[in-house]
Amino acid sequence: MPFPRPLLLVLFVAALGAAFWRAPAPAPTGFTPPAKALAALPASFVGEMLWRDTSAVATAPSLSELPDGRIAAVWLAGTDDAMTVRLNVRDRDGWRQPLQIASRESTAGGTFARIGQLASPVIYAEGSWLHLWYGSSALGDSINHSVSTDGGKTWTQPARLTTSPFANFGGQLRSPPLPLADGGLGLSIGHDFIGRHGEWLRLSATGRIIDKRRLSGTGGSAHPTSAVLDEQRAVTVLTAADAMPAPIRIATTADAGAHWQATEAPAITTPATPLAVLRLGSGRLLLAGNPATGRQSLLLWLSADEGKTWREARTVDTAADGGADYTHPALLLGRDGRIHLAYAWRQQGIKYVAFSEAWLDGGQP
Repeated sequence: MPFPRPLLLVLFVAALGAAFWRAPAPAPTGFTPPAKALAALPASFVGEMLWRDTSAVATAPSLSELPDGRIAAVWLAGTDDAMTVRLNVRDRDGWRQPLQIASRESTAGGTFARIGQLASPVIYAEGSWLHLWYGSSALGDSINHSVSTDGGKTWTQPARLTTSPFANFGGQLRSPPLPLADGGLGLSIGHDFIGRHGEWLRLSATGRIIDKRRLSGTGGSAHPTSAVLDEQRAVTVLTAADAMPAPIRIATTADAGAHWQATEAPAITTPATPLAVLRLGSGRLLLAGNPATGRQSLLLWLSADEGKTWREARTVDTAADGGADYTHPALLLGRDGRIHLAYAWRQQGIKYVAFSEAWLDGGQP
């Protein structure tokens, strides 16, 4: 009896995927050890608009610290049918004039694919290199990678990461990569083609995928964001994939990303909006995101037990008017111990704040 055509298609895709990812297992690695705690900084909090344009939409910022201590930020800006990736750098005198570093046209020219929209960018400084990953959509979602060796002035042509054997669809990202002991990077992404779950990409130093793992037990989840605990352990936090408020989900690894296992969900309920997680110098975890009540508030939570339990620490922004919308947080721990946070502000701009752990614990600037 012949198989129905839909079943044959599913079997074909499954066989293709198995063959595509059947490659020699890479040598074991570890995470780059987290930075040691510095002397405690006094309570401090400063905030400013990074960029604002009431005629455009701004969203999805990402932060990285350059070798000289300056802070680099990328984000999406533009109209609904013409979003571009912008780059700005903050030095002692504040934020400079932003540069446009990726568009639908430049992405189509580099990938030889028709591009519909651009999606969340992620920036990461590694020595003299600046890595940029960002999403794009055509028939499905894909992830593109580009590199700059001159501080962001010029970039290589974007190359699509081969994250899926089926037309390379299904990859979304939000979290910055985690450095590995072998010089490579680990990148957590969301998969949204034929089911939604978290995935882990192990990348070479040049950004090539050398391994891919599913985050077990994360079905129905989205927006994975990860933080290193030690040389072998890391934690990934995910939200529900649908729009209903639901408890966050946690996946952990004890072998530097080779295997992942979901753990019991902690008692934090959020809408289906992105989160950001960060390991602080004290060893605690910091989480930024929206509460169950919605996007009109941006909160910070702390965990002293590696994500098992959390307590609400601070409210970064909140308002009750109809235009209140504070989403897509990005976190960065500076080498001086300061914590940097950027987020989409009212869909009109990107707001940037910097603070210390002492402020998180209730200290006043």
